[in-house]
Amino acid sequence: MAEGSARPDRNLAIELVRTTEYAALACSRWIGRGEKESADGAAVDAMRLMLDTVSMDGRVVIGEGEKDEAPMLYNGESIGDGSPPQVDIAVDPLEGTELCAKGLPNAIATIALSERGTMFDPGPCVYMLKMATSRDMADLLDPDRPLPETLKLMAKRKGVGVGDLVVIMLDRPRHDEAMAEIRRAGARIRLIPHGDVSAALVAVTEGSPVDLLWGIGGTPEGVLAAAAIKCTGGTIVGRLWPRDEDERSAALEAGYDLDEVLDTNRLVSGDDVHFAATGVTDGEMLEGVHLVGPEGATTESISMRSRSGTVRTITARHDRAKLREITSQRVG
Repeated sequence: MAEGSARPDRNLAIELVRTTEYAALACSRWIGRGEKESADGAAVDAMRLMLDTVSMDGRVVIGEGEKDEAPMLYNGESIGDGSPPQVDIAVDPLEGTELCAKGLPNAIATIALSERGTMFDPGPCVYMLKMATSRDMADLLDPDRPLPETLKLMAKRKGVGVGDLVVIMLDRPRHDEAMAEIRRAGARIRLIPHGDVSAALVAVTEGSPVDLLWGIGGTPEGVLAAAAIKCTGGTIVGRLWPRDEDERSAALEAGYDLDEVLDTNRLVSGDDVHFAATGVTDGEMLEGVHLVGPEGATTESISMRSRSGTVRTITARHDRAKLREITSQRVG
């Protein structure tokens, strides 16, 4: 290496994979057992334990709730060993608690980080309207334009009919009117019960069978999706969606502009964003935890970094007995 040249800095996304792997392994024993709180608790405990070993000064911006609601990984909690770098953290130790509890596809453990002060804090706003698509159609997203018009523009850009487009969205009564509009326009819909972080990643992936994510879902999941999209390409736009007048008033009093269009860079403005996720149950993006013999398990994870644009898929085989010895915790 030439004198005076800079050494490559740490890729924290690689280190974060250990935390999502451990969270996935810990909650995997609850797959299909109908106990979503137990599954979520196992994932939170495991991720928190492993995060303490990461060399960083982290602050949770997107966590499991306020301190009195979430004893660990709560909003504002400090995590890591306290050494540089200073970073914002967004976590969802088990996205799709109900998916895990029912043994359904696409439950994942996920985490993202970026430079301190660069992650959007949604404050009192639990939900937001979101749209996400691949980079070749990113300029077509506009939450103020009628959805059928956007679908026509997307079909024209792709050189196909509107009937060839697929919109992925949460299956919720609040989406009934939009579903009717989409179907009248001729497009197809893929309804999902939960898990719009993984759905957003499917929508932004080049060559995916899904063209657009649309719908009102969790604002924390929107920030996590934006972190991943900063790394892998594509775009997400959204707008805060207060659930009632009390939440609207709280947001306005806190200084939030409820008309603002929140794009990818507004949700996560950092230049060095890291994202990691591990599959819990099998899904379109990742394979879930598979138990091998009495003490083995395999996981599949994804690791991304915006600065390099590198996206890694990581498969691993774990010895659950050795992990228990190291951590004094039960895994899987």
